[in-house]
Amino acid sequence: MERLQKVLADAGVASRRRSADIIREGRVEVDGVVVREPGAGVDPARAEVRVDGKPIAVDDRKVYLLLNKPAGYLSTTRDPQGRPTVLDLVPSAGRRLFPVGRLDFGTEGLLLLTNDGDAAYALTHPRFEVPKTYVARVEGVPGERELEALRRGVRLGDVVTAPAKVRVARSDGISAVLEVEIHEGRKREVRYMLEAVGHPVVHLRRTRLGRLVLGGLPSGAWRHLSDGETRWVRELAAKARARKASRPVRRRDEVDGNANLDAGARR
Repeated sequence: MERLQKVLADAGVASRRRSADIIREGRVEVDGVVVREPGAGVDPARAEVRVDGKPIAVDDRKVYLLLNKPAGYLSTTRDPQGRPTVLDLVPSAGRRLFPVGRLDFGTEGLLLLTNDGDAAYALTHPRFEVPKTYVARVEGVPGERELEALRRGVRLGDVVTAPAKVRVARSDGISAVLEVEIHEGRKREVRYMLEAVGHPVVHLRRTRLGRLVLGGLPSGAWRHLSDGETRWVRELAAKARARKASRPVRRRDEVDGNANLDAGARR
């Protein structure tokens, strides 16, 4: 069984958030019955789902594409300003794909695109501690003091990053190439960490995400995951589903009530 809003999103009707709104508006029928609860369970293989009276193509097959993202592309599904996105580089295969996490506009390297929300959750949530490896060319050559600071964790505003694994891969005395492994993945985290220790990034490329390796894939090219890589991703997705299923379901009125209490406490 799948949540109805997820079924709509996977079919390309709209994002999950917008799909939830469409369902609450009474525009969705499942086997001829109007359903207004986004979390209602649906069997994609058997149910007939209609939006505004029109049947949707329900297909729960998952797609996993590994892309070598070039600089100059946004890691998003669309851009109001019309700038190129990573989806311009891969085929849709008739499914609504989205990037797993983000690489900023100027960062290159490994990016997974999929329609598997559970896999995306598991690959990006710090709880699952999936390592991400970057190769960074930086200004100057970090000494042992700076490297140890990265290994302990760097203060960025109000937070301290989790310890990173870092080594100097090579240096010409003016700049250095570092290999940095993290498992948090905050926005622009590697760039901010290296800037904080006095070595701003000149060029950044992600080379590994867990068991997924960029290898010699050319810039702008993509490939399907291997059978072994796909099994690993699906195992992570299964763990994510199991974790979600184990969490107690909270009614909407309870969530709203707690939010009101929290808001009152902050005043």
